[in-house]
Amino acid sequence: MGDLGRIFKAYDIRGVVPDELDPAIAEAAGAAFVRVTGARAVVTAHDMRESSVPLAEAFARGATSQGADVIEAGLGSTDLLYYASGSLDLPGAMFTASHNPARYNGLKLCRAGARPVGRDTGLGEIREMIEDGVPGYDGEPGTVSRRDVLKGYAEHLKTLVDLSSIRPLKVVVDAGNGMGGHTVPSVFEGLPIDLVPMYFELDGTFPNHEANPIEPENLRDLQAKVRETGADIGLAFDGDADRCFVVDERGEIVSPSAITALVATRELAKHPGSSIVHNLITSKAVPEIVAEHGGTPVRTRVGHSFIKQTMAETGAVFGGEHSAHFYFRDFWFADSGMLAALHVLAALGEQDGPLSGLLREYTRYAASGEINSEVADQGAAAAKVEEAFAGRPGVEIDELDGLTVADESAGWWFNLRPSNTEPLLRLNAEAGDEATMAAIRDEVLALVREK
Repeated sequence: MGDLGRIFKAYDIRGVVPDELDPAIAEAAGAAFVRVTGARAVVTAHDMRESSVPLAEAFARGATSQGADVIEAGLGSTDLLYYASGSLDLPGAMFTASHNPARYNGLKLCRAGARPVGRDTGLGEIREMIEDGVPGYDGEPGTVSRRDVLKGYAEHLKTLVDLSSIRPLKVVVDAGNGMGGHTVPSVFEGLPIDLVPMYFELDGTFPNHEANPIEPENLRDLQAKVRETGADIGLAFDGDADRCFVVDERGEIVSPSAITALVATRELAKHPGSSIVHNLITSKAVPEIVAEHGGTPVRTRVGHSFIKQTMAETGAVFGGEHSAHFYFRDFWFADSGMLAALHVLAALGEQDGPLSGLLREYTRYAASGEINSEVADQGAAAAKVEEAFAGRPGVEIDELDGLTVADESAGWWFNLRPSNTEPLLRLNAEAGDEATMAAIRDEVLALVREK
């Protein structure tokens, strides 16, 4: 059944269709998922990729073959699937490859209440069961039914953010031909928003640009449209619309760390003294601002299963990642780019100034952004960097996730971590000023890329 090791990642299943991921694997995954969770019913949703419906249908065949009923929510964003799992209290399966190119597809799984399923929380067990052959079931098969949850999803989000007193806003949204084009109109309905839609046509071939807004080139159209239309803000969603990137009224890209800090202060105002989780690549400004607002910052590894687990353990009210994943206790500890966007719109609309002015206090340091380097041996390249910095006065090193090197007195840090899915090392560097950041960034890149 193909090389399952290639497609089973740390927290999802993802691969090229049909070479690596096909309906037979999806069907076996459906059967194994039911056995591992003991579910009597499962809810599914899928994105707009051509391969998504066949994979979702195959998964449903597998799940019903084990006696579980399947409720199909149909087209949806990943956070819509989390809403369905949370509100129905059922395990869920989302068919999407998120920001990956058109030839990919994948499967994100969660237990009832949108609790994550990762390598150590069920995904490894599912893989083993598929490899060994899923045991048969001799009871009655389950049934398949359809349920539209889009209206409920949109209404629920608007109960979590007070938008009743915001001023009228002109908002450009680039959906990248992904699921934002399906969910944004419903969520924005009834709000004082002049929506300027870009690429809302659902098209899994991504004819305009990749639905991956972490890459700056994929935000250029949005930046130009914000400037051209004199909009107050621009929002860009990835393919499955669980991440949201923000562009200010000048057309400048806003760091997801600044959004994390802004939303954190809003959640701390509602829930004083709470914990806020941030991954180790977010700006140093995030834990500083959380502490200044009476919260407890909690540092964690990169990846949604780690963030969600840490949030559940600490009861954190909110969590943010450098990649524009934003997690909310009030949303079953799950991530929702749309909910983060509503928080930003509320903060912007509750005052009269521009977004750039509102966010100034949340942006304190110069950051490199994430820079990828292709390497033959990730471990050897990282070890070379560690050796170069170890022993320098004032330098501290930790390995919570990859290699983090910091010099508090000099005011800089960087993290170098391997990609889970490609032969890449990812560098993030930050310092108190642009020149220091650039010097550290260039020194590390020279070591990593040295032949």
